[in-house]
Amino acid sequence: MDLDLTGKHALVCGASEGIGRAAAHELALLGCDVTVLARRPEALAAVAAALPQRGAQAHGWIAADVSEHAALSAQVQALAAGKPVHILVNNTGGPPGGPAHAAEDAAYLDAFNRHLLANHALVRAVLPGMRAARWGRVVNVISTSVKEPIAGLGVSNTIRGAVASWAKTLSRELGADGITVNNVLPGYTRTARIDQIVADRARNSGQAPEAVLEAMRKTVPANRFAEPAEIGAAIAFLCSPAAGYVNGVSLAVDGGRMQSI
Repeated sequence: MDLDLTGKHALVCGASEGIGRAAAHELALLGCDVTVLARRPEALAAVAAALPQRGAQAHGWIAADVSEHAALSAQVQALAAGKPVHILVNNTGGPPGGPAHAAEDAAYLDAFNRHLLANHALVRAVLPGMRAARWGRVVNVISTSVKEPIAGLGVSNTIRGAVASWAKTLSRELGADGITVNNVLPGYTRTARIDQIVADRARNSGQAPEAVLEAMRKTVPANRFAEPAEIGAAIAFLCSPAAGYVNGVSLAVDGGRMQSI
Protein backbone atom coordinates (compact mmCIF):
# COMPACT_ATOMS: atom_id res chain seq x y z
CA MET A 1 0.00 0.00 0.00
CA ASP A 2 1.41 3.38 -1.02
CA LEU A 3 1.17 5.75 1.94
CA ASP A 4 4.27 7.76 1.10
CA LEU A 5 3.72 11.54 1.13
CA THR A 6 7.34 12.56 0.69
CA GLY A 7 7.52 15.82 -1.24
CA LYS A 8 3.94 16.80 -0.44
CA HIS A 9 2.99 19.84 1.65
CA ALA A 10 0.01 19.78 4.01
CA LEU A 11 -1.82 22.64 5.69
CA VAL A 12 -3.60 21.39 8.81
CA CYS A 13 -6.07 23.70 10.54
CA GLY A 14 -7.00 23.66 14.20
CA ALA A 15 -3.69 21.96 14.83
CA SER A 16 -2.72 23.42 18.18
CA GLU A 17 -4.40 20.48 19.96
CA GLY A 18 -6.69 17.48 19.62
CA ILE A 19 -7.55 15.99 16.26
CA GLY A 20 -5.75 18.67 14.26
CA ARG A 21 -2.49 18.11 16.08
CA ALA A 22 -2.87 14.34 15.73
CA ALA A 23 -3.50 14.65 11.98
CA ALA A 24 -0.40 16.83 11.58
CA HIS A 25 1.66 14.21 13.41
CA GLU A 26 0.39 11.33 11.25
CA LEU A 27 0.99 13.25 8.02
CA ALA A 28 4.53 14.09 9.11
CA LEU A 29 5.14 10.40 9.81
CA LEU A 30 4.22 9.68 6.19
CA GLY A 31 6.91 12.08 5.00
CA CYS A 32 4.81 15.19 4.42
CA ASP A 33 5.99 18.72 5.06
CA VAL A 34 3.36 20.14 7.42
CA THR A 35 2.24 23.68 8.13
CA VAL A 36 -0.04 23.92 11.17
CA LEU A 37 -2.63 26.69 11.50
CA ALA A 38 -4.58 27.97 14.51
CA ARG A 39 -4.85 31.16 16.57
CA ARG A 40 -2.17 30.66 19.26
CA PRO A 41 1.39 31.31 18.03
CA GLU A 42 3.18 29.81 21.04
CA ALA A 43 1.18 26.60 20.91
CA LEU A 44 1.68 26.29 17.16
CA ALA A 45 5.42 26.81 17.42
CA ALA A 46 5.58 24.00 19.97
CA VAL A 47 3.47 21.67 17.81
CA ALA A 48 5.57 22.34 14.69
CA ALA A 49 8.82 21.78 16.60
CA ALA A 50 7.54 18.44 17.94
CA LEU A 51 6.43 16.99 14.59
CA PRO A 52 8.33 13.92 13.39
CA GLN A 53 11.28 14.79 11.21
CA ARG A 54 12.43 12.54 8.39
CA GLY A 55 15.16 13.71 6.06
CA ALA A 56 14.69 17.22 4.73
CA GLN A 57 11.15 17.78 5.96
CA ALA A 58 10.35 21.43 6.65
CA HIS A 59 7.51 22.04 9.10
CA GLY A 60 6.06 25.45 9.90
CA TRP A 61 3.07 27.29 11.30
CA ILE A 62 0.64 30.14 10.64
CA ALA A 63 -1.29 31.99 13.35
CA ALA A 64 -4.65 32.98 11.91
CA ASP A 65 -8.29 33.45 12.87
CA VAL A 66 -10.53 31.48 10.51
CA SER A 67 -13.35 33.98 10.99
CA GLU A 68 -11.25 36.72 9.31
CA HIS A 69 -11.49 35.45 5.76
CA ALA A 70 -9.60 38.19 3.94
CA ALA A 71 -6.59 37.95 6.24
CA LEU A 72 -6.77 34.15 6.28
CA SER A 73 -6.80 33.98 2.48
CA ALA A 74 -3.90 36.41 2.20
CA GLN A 75 -1.76 34.44 4.66
CA VAL A 76 -2.43 31.09 2.98
CA GLN A 77 -1.97 32.49 -0.52
CA ALA A 78 1.42 33.85 0.56
CA LEU A 79 2.35 30.43 1.95
CA ALA A 80 1.20 28.62 -1.19
CA ALA A 81 3.02 31.06 -3.48
CA GLY A 82 6.32 29.98 -2.01
CA LYS A 83 5.39 26.37 -1.32
CA PRO A 84 2.25 24.96 -2.98
CA VAL A 85 -0.16 23.17 -0.68
CA HIS A 86 -1.10 19.67 -1.84
CA ILE A 87 -3.15 18.65 1.21
CA LEU A 88 -5.67 20.74 3.13
CA VAL A 89 -7.20 19.50 6.38
CA ASN A 90 -10.12 21.72 7.38
CA ASN A 91 -10.70 21.41 11.11
CA THR A 92 -12.38 23.95 13.39
CA GLY A 93 -13.78 23.70 16.92
CA GLY A 94 -17.51 23.07 17.09
CA PRO A 95 -20.16 25.69 17.90
CA PRO A 96 -21.62 25.97 21.42
CA GLY A 97 -24.36 23.50 22.33
CA GLY A 98 -28.07 24.06 22.74
CA PRO A 99 -31.33 23.22 20.93
CA ALA A 100 -31.76 24.39 17.35
CA HIS A 101 -35.00 26.24 18.00
CA ALA A 102 -33.49 28.37 20.79
CA ALA A 103 -30.40 29.51 18.89
CA GLU A 104 -30.17 33.14 17.83
CA ASP A 105 -29.61 34.00 14.18
CA ALA A 106 -26.14 35.25 15.11
CA ALA A 107 -25.14 31.78 16.33
CA TYR A 108 -25.95 30.23 12.96
CA LEU A 109 -24.21 33.02 11.07
CA ASP A 110 -21.09 32.78 13.23
CA ALA A 111 -20.88 28.99 12.79
CA PHE A 112 -21.46 29.27 9.03
CA ASN A 113 -18.68 31.87 8.88
CA ARG A 114 -16.18 29.82 10.92
CA HIS A 115 -16.87 26.52 9.22
CA LEU A 116 -18.23 26.54 5.68
CA LEU A 117 -17.03 29.97 4.57
CA ALA A 118 -13.62 29.56 6.22
CA ASN A 119 -13.21 26.16 4.57
CA HIS A 120 -14.20 27.70 1.25
CA ALA A 121 -11.69 30.53 1.61
CA LEU A 122 -8.94 28.02 2.32
CA VAL A 123 -9.81 25.81 -0.64
CA ARG A 124 -9.79 28.80 -2.98
CA ALA A 125 -6.38 29.85 -1.62
CA VAL A 126 -4.72 26.47 -2.21
CA LEU A 127 -6.59 25.30 -5.31
CA PRO A 128 -4.24 26.86 -7.92
CA GLY A 129 -1.30 24.85 -6.58
CA MET A 130 -3.28 21.62 -6.48
CA ARG A 131 -4.50 22.13 -10.03
CA ALA A 132 -0.99 22.90 -11.25
CA ALA A 133 0.26 19.67 -9.67
CA ARG A 134 -2.85 17.76 -10.82
CA TRP A 135 -2.85 16.23 -7.35
CA GLY A 136 -4.63 17.33 -4.22
CA ARG A 137 -6.42 16.20 -1.09
CA VAL A 138 -9.03 18.10 0.89
CA VAL A 139 -10.24 16.47 4.10
CA ASN A 140 -12.89 18.14 6.24
CA VAL A 141 -13.19 17.10 9.88
CA ILE A 142 -16.87 17.41 10.69
CA SER A 143 -19.15 15.15 12.74
CA THR A 144 -21.33 12.04 12.72
CA SER A 145 -24.20 14.51 13.04
CA VAL A 146 -24.23 14.85 9.24
CA LYS A 147 -25.81 11.38 9.22
CA GLU A 148 -27.52 11.31 12.62
CA PRO A 149 -28.19 14.66 14.36
CA ILE A 150 -26.88 14.81 17.92
CA ALA A 151 -29.27 16.00 20.62
CA GLY A 152 -28.34 19.35 22.13
CA LEU A 153 -26.11 20.43 19.23
CA GLY A 154 -28.63 22.17 17.02
CA VAL A 155 -26.37 24.77 15.42
CA SER A 156 -23.55 22.28 14.94
CA ASN A 157 -25.86 19.69 13.34
CA THR A 158 -27.10 22.29 10.87
CA ILE A 159 -23.73 23.72 9.86
CA ARG A 160 -21.94 20.36 9.71
CA GLY A 161 -24.58 19.15 7.25
CA ALA A 162 -23.96 22.20 5.07
CA VAL A 163 -20.22 21.51 5.05
CA ALA A 164 -20.82 17.89 4.03
CA SER A 165 -23.01 18.96 1.10
CA TRP A 166 -20.47 21.58 0.03
CA ALA A 167 -17.71 18.97 0.14
CA LYS A 168 -19.70 16.45 -1.90
CA THR A 169 -20.30 19.12 -4.54
CA LEU A 170 -16.60 20.03 -4.64
CA SER A 171 -15.62 16.37 -5.01
CA ARG A 172 -17.59 16.17 -8.24
CA GLU A 173 -16.23 19.47 -9.54
CA LEU A 174 -12.55 18.83 -8.78
CA GLY A 175 -12.15 15.08 -9.32
CA ALA A 176 -11.02 15.48 -12.91
CA ASP A 177 -8.12 17.65 -11.69
CA GLY A 178 -6.74 14.80 -9.58
CA ILE A 179 -8.13 16.37 -6.40
CA THR A 180 -10.20 14.38 -3.92
CA VAL A 181 -12.52 15.91 -1.32
CA ASN A 182 -13.61 13.78 1.62
CA ASN A 183 -14.97 14.15 5.14
CA VAL A 184 -14.01 12.43 8.36
CA LEU A 185 -16.78 12.11 10.93
CA PRO A 186 -15.27 11.58 14.38
CA GLY A 187 -17.30 9.89 17.07
CA TYR A 188 -16.71 10.57 20.76
CA THR A 189 -13.03 11.48 20.97
CA ARG A 190 -10.86 12.46 23.94
CA THR A 191 -10.49 16.16 23.14
CA ALA A 192 -11.49 19.50 24.64
CA ARG A 193 -14.67 19.32 22.54
CA ILE A 194 -15.88 16.24 24.40
CA ASP A 195 -15.20 18.02 27.69
CA GLN A 196 -17.44 20.87 26.51
CA ILE A 197 -20.24 18.49 25.50
CA VAL A 198 -20.06 16.61 28.79
CA ALA A 199 -20.14 19.84 30.79
CA ASP A 200 -23.19 21.06 28.86
CA ARG A 201 -25.05 17.77 29.33
CA ALA A 202 -24.18 17.60 33.02
CA ARG A 203 -25.41 21.16 33.57
CA ASN A 204 -28.65 20.61 31.66
CA SER A 205 -29.46 17.23 33.20
CA GLY A 206 -28.22 17.76 36.75
CA GLN A 207 -26.09 14.60 36.48
CA ALA A 208 -22.48 14.33 37.52
CA PRO A 209 -20.00 14.59 34.62
CA GLU A 210 -18.80 11.05 35.39
CA ALA A 211 -22.34 9.73 34.94
CA VAL A 212 -22.72 11.58 31.63
CA LEU A 213 -19.42 10.13 30.39
CA GLU A 214 -20.44 6.61 31.37
CA ALA A 215 -23.80 6.92 29.60
CA MET A 216 -22.05 8.14 26.45
CA ARG A 217 -19.50 5.32 26.59
CA LYS A 218 -22.27 2.72 26.78
CA THR A 219 -23.64 3.87 23.41
CA VAL A 220 -20.37 2.92 21.68
CA PRO A 221 -20.01 -0.76 20.66
CA ALA A 222 -16.23 -0.42 21.03
CA ASN A 223 -16.94 0.45 24.69
CA ARG A 224 -14.53 3.40 24.71
CA PHE A 225 -13.88 6.83 23.26
CA ALA A 226 -11.45 7.35 20.39
CA GLU A 227 -7.98 8.73 20.87
CA PRO A 228 -7.14 11.72 18.63
CA ALA A 229 -4.42 9.66 16.92
CA GLU A 230 -7.06 7.22 15.65
CA ILE A 231 -8.92 10.04 13.92
CA GLY A 232 -5.61 11.43 12.68
CA ALA A 233 -4.75 8.08 11.11
CA ALA A 234 -8.01 8.05 9.12
CA ILE A 235 -7.32 11.58 7.90
CA ALA A 236 -3.78 10.66 6.87
CA PHE A 237 -4.99 7.62 4.93
CA LEU A 238 -7.45 9.74 2.93
CA CYS A 239 -4.54 12.05 2.09
CA SER A 240 -2.30 9.23 0.90
CA PRO A 241 -1.73 7.97 -2.66
CA ALA A 242 -3.49 4.75 -1.65
CA ALA A 243 -6.76 6.66 -1.28
CA GLY A 244 -6.60 8.25 -4.72
CA TYR A 245 -9.91 6.69 -5.82
CA VAL A 246 -11.75 7.55 -2.61
CA ASN A 247 -13.66 10.73 -3.37
CA GLY A 248 -16.78 12.39 -1.99
CA VAL A 249 -17.20 10.11 1.03
CA SER A 250 -18.05 10.88 4.64
CA LEU A 251 -16.06 8.37 6.68
CA ALA A 252 -17.33 7.73 10.20
CA VAL A 253 -14.64 6.93 12.75
CA ASP A 254 -16.95 6.33 15.68
CA GLY A 255 -16.37 2.86 17.11
CA GLY A 256 -19.66 1.73 15.56
CA ARG A 257 -21.84 4.18 17.50
CA MET A 258 -24.01 5.29 14.59
CA GLN A 259 -26.97 3.03 13.96
CA SER A 260 -27.40 3.91 10.28
CA ILE A 261 -25.72 2.01 7.46
